[in-house]
Parts: sequence; structure tokens; C-alpha cells
Amino acid sequence: MRPQRSAVAAAAVMRSISQPIRSWKVTKYIYSMWYFYLSTSCPSVLTAPGARWFDARWFDARWFDARWFGARSPSDAKIPPKKTAGPIDALGDRGLDSSTRTLSTPSPGLILASKSSSLSSPALSSNGHDTHSSSSSSAPADSSTALHGHAAAAAAAAAGAGHARSARQPKGHRSSSSSPSPADLLPDHALLQVFAHLPTNQLCRCARVSRRWYNLAWDPRLWGSIRLTGELLHADRAIRILTHRLCQDTPNVCLTLETVVVSGCKRLTDRGLYVLAQCCPELRRLEAAGCYNVTNESVFEVVSRCPNLEHLNLAGCSKVTCISLTEEASLQLAPVHGQQISISFLDMSDCLSLEDEGLRIIASHCPRLTHLYLRRCPRLTDESLRHLALHCPSVRELSLSDCRLLGDFGLREVARLEGRLRYLSVAHCPRITDVGVRYVARYCPRLRYLNARGCEGLTDHGLGHLARSCPKLKSLDVGKCPLVSDGGLEQLALYCQGLRRLSLRACESVSGRGLRALAANCCELQLLNVQDCEVSPEALRFVRRHCRRCVIEHTNPAFY
Repeated sequence: MRPQRSAVAAAAVMRSISQPIRSWKVTKYIYSMWYFYLSTSCPSVLTAPGARWFDARWFDARWFDARWFGARSPSDAKIPPKKTAGPIDALGDRGLDSSTRTLSTPSPGLILASKSSSLSSPALSSNGHDTHSSSSSSAPADSSTALHGHAAAAAAAAAGAGHARSARQPKGHRSSSSSPSPADLLPDHALLQVFAHLPTNQLCRCARVSRRWYNLAWDPRLWGSIRLTGELLHADRAIRILTHRLCQDTPNVCLTLETVVVSGCKRLTDRGLYVLAQCCPELRRLEAAGCYNVTNESVFEVVSRCPNLEHLNLAGCSKVTCISLTEEASLQLAPVHGQQISISFLDMSDCLSLEDEGLRIIASHCPRLTHLYLRRCPRLTDESLRHLALHCPSVRELSLSDCRLLGDFGLREVARLEGRLRYLSVAHCPRITDVGVRYVARYCPRLRYLNARGCEGLTDHGLGHLARSCPKLKSLDVGKCPLVSDGGLEQLALYCQGLRRLSLRACESVSGRGLRALAANCCELQLLNVQDCEVSPEALRFVRRHCRRCVIEHTNPAFY
């Protein structure tokens, strides 16, 4: 029982010594020194039942040679392999692979123990318990003789046990064979092709494998984009480190980085955007959705220093308002390197503090806007759309969903965009009626998509004007419009025969007559939503027979 108690005490001392140490190299060195002390002064401790805390992975010869003598891998160390069997294992049920492996170099414990007069090697018995074989021979003349003797004794003990112990290898464990791995046989251009498909975090991990992979992983051609995700990620620090590394070839400037995606990084602040603005003048795409700590100042810095910026996503950045900018600052926003801001895609959905004045500043300095999304901006009114139509005539997609202060006057201003508008969403805008829809239908004949869900003022008359003026309509959502009935559907079936997607959810006035008219004329229909509608199963079967590719979403239990 005394060796067992000594082993337990030794384990407690070892844990107390290595616990406050953060460096794994220092911890392994302490384990090696402690192994040397026990092997010379108290060999029986190593074979006691309580000695299972000794893990063979702490005394791996590959780690000792590669880490302490400068080599990054066993093949780099160029140490001739020994003729011994697998590594010495003091665990019994973990730490070794089932196959027999060849040691290229002795473990640190063996090297330290070579100076002692007697050596003890723990071996593994066939039943999984630790056994012990001691040698009472005299000290060798030199350390190499003792070293080979110890390795041979360990190999003999392992061979006498009958088989090697099978267990999983520790994380990051590499084969001790001197032959190169399959990845090392790939040429550089092949590895670059593989790295090109990896996300940013995986690419950074690959840079830690070896010196060759480090040089390949930081190839500038792989860093055209950076994608960082995670709510707990310190995005400011990550951006600073990455840009600093990418700026080594061209000091203080990163000419290859064009896309940065940090959506959902809630810890991103103005500091991270300042770094991007200063180091990435060729930035073309920035997505910072959900970064609510970003303010007007950092956004102004980015658009001022990145003249090629085309795609900007600030959805959910509630502190971005543009209201705090002075008139002098807004004047500086117009000429950037001799030209105006080149942003064509802007998403400011859920920017709860955005008002008409802020949108006026944005519209007056972004005349190239083609895609604008302003969902759930409750402070915007019809006046803001007047500035939008005046300064941004190239808008093709416009989303104003859940902007409840917008009405028919705003849609009249939107209609001034004339033939360029293709996509319009005014869902859940209760002030919009047939009058506004009639304006859009008259001046936007090329409209392809209209979402008017929840516009309770829309009736069959407005739907009829829309069908007659926009025959190329492909997608229409008039769900939760209680005044839409079969008459409007018959107008759609007559003039919009290329319709592919239609939502009539919760339209209580729709019946089977309107659906039959649609199915008979709109054979290209692919999606039909009639949930919460009073439609008979026979009408749904009629639609399925005439529109074979149509997916019908319904709540009728009799239709299957």
C-alpha cells in the first residue's frame, strides 16, 4: 500500500505544480523532471495502481525532439529510427494506438533516466493492468548504452504482453513514422486550391500545422475575403491581427482584401471598422448586420476611405442614424477621391433610429443605389421616399415592409422611379390602399415582385389595375387582405398568365371559383398558399391537375 500512497501523493504534487502553469511546454518539462526523480529514487511508485495518472503522451519522444531542439516534425529532426517497438505506456487503457509504432527517438523520461545506476520501465500486461520489470544491472559507461538498454527492455516487455494497447491518440498527435504524410506529398498549388475553399477560422488553424502550411495559408491570393462569426468573438482584435498580418508585404495597406463579413459579431465596435477603413482601401463588400455597437462615425470613416465600396449591410445597427452628422460632414461625404460614393446595395433594416433626415443624407450621396432595404424602420415617413426618388433613380429593388407611417403618397413618389423598379415590398403598411397600388401599376409596368401582405385597404379594384398594367408579374403576396376576393383573382388569371408564386393566406373572401380560374390560365404556377382560406378540397384537386409543378400550402385536412 505504501507505493500506492506515494503514487497518489506524487500525482497530487504534480497537479498542484502544473495547474497554474499556462504553457504546455513548461508543464511537459516538469512532468519529465518528476518522472526522472521517481525513476531514480522510488521506482516502485511508477508501477503502483495509483500511478495511472502518468500518461505516455507527456513523455512522447516526438514532442521532446521536435519542440525542444527546433524541429517542427520528426521528419525535420532527421534522427535515425531505432529498432525498438512501440512507445512505453504507463496508462493501461489510454494513450496508445492499437498498431505497433516505431520510436524515432527516446522519450524525455528515458533520456533523463539514463544517468541513473538502475532503470525501471513500466510495461503493459495483456489484461490491461500495469506491470513492472526492474533491472539491477550496473550503470552503463555512457548514456546511449543505458538508453538503448531501457528501450530494448520496454520493447521486450511490450512484446511479452502479447499485443499493444488500443486507445485514441491525443489531440494533435502525429504519426512517428519517418515517411511523409499524404498532405506533404501534395504540391503547393494543390494545397492552395484546398485552402481556397476553407473559411477564415479553418484557414488560421491550418497556418499552425507546419512552417510550409503557414507560408501557404497566408498567401495573399487566399485572403480576398474575411468571414468572422460568433457572438463571443472579439471581432475588433481579430480584425486588427488579420489586417496587420496581411499588411506585411505592403506596409499599412491591404490591397487584396475586398470582402469582410462580421454579421452577428456583437462585440464589434467602431475600433474594428476604423482599422478596416485605414488598412483596406480596396474594400468592396462589408456586412455588419447585428453589430449594434457600430455608430455613425465609423460608418462615415469606412465610406470615406473605401471609394470602391459597393455592398453595405448594416441591418440591426440601431445606432446608425446619420442624424448626428453635421452639414460640413455631409458635404465631405459627397466627393470621395473625385467621385461620389459608389454604394449600390444598402441594407438598413431594423435601424430603429433612422429618420427622414438621415435617409435624405444617404440618398443625396448614394446616387448609384440599386438595392435598398429599409424593413422595420418605424420613423420613416412619405417625405423620405420623395428624396429617394429624387436622388436615386436607379433603384430596382425596394423593401419598405413594416414601415407603418408610409402611405399612398409615399407610393406615388416610388412610382417616379418609372420603369426601373422590379421588386417592391410594402407588407404590413396599413395606410396603403388601392390608390397607392394604382400609382405603382401605372408607372412601373416592368414590376416582377410585389408584397402587399397585411395591406387591409387593398381590394379587387387595385388588384385589377395591377394585373392589367403589370402583365409580367411573377410573384404576388396579398395575404391577410380581407377585401381581396374571386374577382381580383379572375383579373390576375386573365392578364398575368406567367404568374409563378401567389399567396392568398387568410383571404377569407377567396373561394374555389377564383382558384379554378387561376389554375386554368396560370399553368406555370409553382407555389400557391391558401392557408386559412375557405377553399374546398375539389378546388385544390383541380389546381393540382392543371398545375402539376405547383406546391399547394393549405390547412384543409380533407385534401391530401
